[in-house]
Amino acid sequence: MASIRAIPTSLLSTMLLALLLAASARAAEQSPWREIHSTHYTVITDAGEKRGTEVALRFEQMRSVFATLLMRDRLNESEPLTILAFKNDKNYYQSAPLRQGQPIDAAGFFVPGEDQNFIVLNLFEPESWRAVAHDFAHMLVNNNYPPAAGWFDEGLAEYFSSIRLDDKKYEIGGDPELQSAYTQDLLQNQQEVRSLPKSLTEFLSGQVWLTLPDLFTMKHDTSSYIEGTHHTLFYAQSWMVMHYLIHEKKLQEAGTYFDLVEIQHVPVEDAIQKAYGMSSTQFDQAAKDYFHSLTPLFVALDASRQPDSQSQLTPPQPYQFPEIVHTDTRVITSKVITENDARAIAAEVKSRVPERRDVGLQELQALAATPEPVPEKLFSRDKDKERDDKKNPLLVTSVGNEIAHRALAWDHLQRKEFDAAAEELSNAAGLKPDDPWIRYYSSVLKYRVAQSKHADIVGLPNMMVDLRATVEWYPEFANAYDLLATAHMKGGGPVAAMQAEHAAIRLSPRNQQYVYNMAEIYIADKKWDAAVTLLQRLKASNNPEIATAARDRLGTMPNEEKYGISAAAVANQKVAAQPSPFDVLEQDAAKRAAAQKAGQSSGTVDKRPAKFLQGRLVDVDCSQSPAAVLTVRSGEVVLKLRTADYKSLPLIGAEKFSCEWNDRAVSVNYKPGGASDGDLLSVEVR
Repeated sequence: MASIRAIPTSLLSTMLLALLLAASARAAEQSPWREIHSTHYTVITDAGEKRGTEVALRFEQMRSVFATLLMRDRLNESEPLTILAFKNDKNYYQSAPLRQGQPIDAAGFFVPGEDQNFIVLNLFEPESWRAVAHDFAHMLVNNNYPPAAGWFDEGLAEYFSSIRLDDKKYEIGGDPELQSAYTQDLLQNQQEVRSLPKSLTEFLSGQVWLTLPDLFTMKHDTSSYIEGTHHTLFYAQSWMVMHYLIHEKKLQEAGTYFDLVEIQHVPVEDAIQKAYGMSSTQFDQAAKDYFHSLTPLFVALDASRQPDSQSQLTPPQPYQFPEIVHTDTRVITSKVITENDARAIAAEVKSRVPERRDVGLQELQALAATPEPVPEKLFSRDKDKERDDKKNPLLVTSVGNEIAHRALAWDHLQRKEFDAAAEELSNAAGLKPDDPWIRYYSSVLKYRVAQSKHADIVGLPNMMVDLRATVEWYPEFANAYDLLATAHMKGGGPVAAMQAEHAAIRLSPRNQQYVYNMAEIYIADKKWDAAVTLLQRLKASNNPEIATAARDRLGTMPNEEKYGISAAAVANQKVAAQPSPFDVLEQDAAKRAAAQKAGQSSGTVDKRPAKFLQGRLVDVDCSQSPAAVLTVRSGEVVLKLRTADYKSLPLIGAEKFSCEWNDRAVSVNYKPGGASDGDLLSVEVR
């Protein structure tokens, strides 16, 4: 047998690469985790393709039923939703929120976020998706209905959470808080439950109901998804009033009512009369009569009080409908994902659950520190150069899991740890430069850095490119449109800013920060009356920060309209620019202008279009100094980009060019030469 020492280094590299790829392929094949995509949702599960597809289908069906309830042809979802579905109890309960030190006993829970939402399910329990129907309804109504009172939101969410569906039909309208008076252990022994909370049907069976004006004016914040018990008269009566409105097809009248109360500030009693064509007393009696006509509710209540009621708690609900959901399962796709990717997603969810945050971050940090092979780096050097074994070992690895790095970056962003966030995003981009989350998080980082330093947004052109790519990837991403509006305003484009902010408000009509931002855009464009209309509405907001900001802005507007400059602008002019991870826009523009002037002085005008690329800098060749050739990889694309003088090359994120750079995340502006080369205009190093 030939000695391994006799094998050429290049051949050994190829052999090791083949072994590496084979091992990676085997690991992927052995992973029990699948990523399933339906039209609107992503499901991550270890329960197999069939169960995962069923979960995706059920959520598409629930979405369609909700659209029917709201009488909408289409629904918006202003943030991506990922559903993490565990096949067994153990993994689920390790992620579930804690109540009094113990995991919740529900079969699913909802994790909201500023960037994306998560739902986590325990597929060991039957129909686990019903456990999150209430929060799912809140998410959809927040994105598709103007601001409304608490009774409307909670009544609709309670009504929707009773839903049961399969491939043939759906049922709705039952008591969502009804519980059996008996429990059953694993040996099928039954035991009566003590202190059973009242169901909604029991609350309404009493003699006391809230007066309708009291119900309609009761303060109840639904924006945070943090709710107490649902076993109250408020929830019961809200549920029944919504039950009545839906059955009697009066939701349009509800919209008229909210317009009268919220926009025109008509007194509640008068608004009820105008919108519904009856007094509050008549409305109240109509709702009570409707409740007493719902015989299935009382049948279900009686059944729940009997032994063996576990099998009797699914009597037919008040309303049954044939299947109206025509989701084409052919559009649902499935692929295997690595166990590390799945673990990273599960850890990211934990990091967003307050009681699990520390454990989740530890798991993310461990995954981010785990070396993972990146085979293509074996071939990233120029073939004409000799391999430097010290700088480029035979098996080059990149540190960590991309999902873990970007999840940590988001956590750092939330804590205003901007340098750490930038480092994690750089590491993530090195592993998967085409991930749209990296582009979005990079834009958020640039905005928040500028906000914290009371300075201009730096790297603004690239930020706008990244945000456009983000909304192309997820066209309903309201936060991305809002950031894009801010970027347009900073770049001097009020019309484009208005269009982007209008899109954000349309996709998330209850986000009052977007409305305030639109008022600022109107002010910048000197549309004073339009700004005043929005600010007058916002000063009565239930959000104290928004209300205060609106009142303050109304106070400063007269001077700004009269003299053409605001006090805030004067104050900001006195703030010196702070060092930033990004290059200042004006400096970048000045350097580009100088480079163009130099090109013109040479007697030639370069008419090639400028292009942008985000990727990984794998090599710098300064052998022909001061000229330099940078090798940049983005996915399967490898470009050789040349600069005639690296000392005058406009840089972003670095004070000085280095010929020793390698393995760095970069964004480049360049003019193409051929298919694989070009001339550099600027480099942003991250």
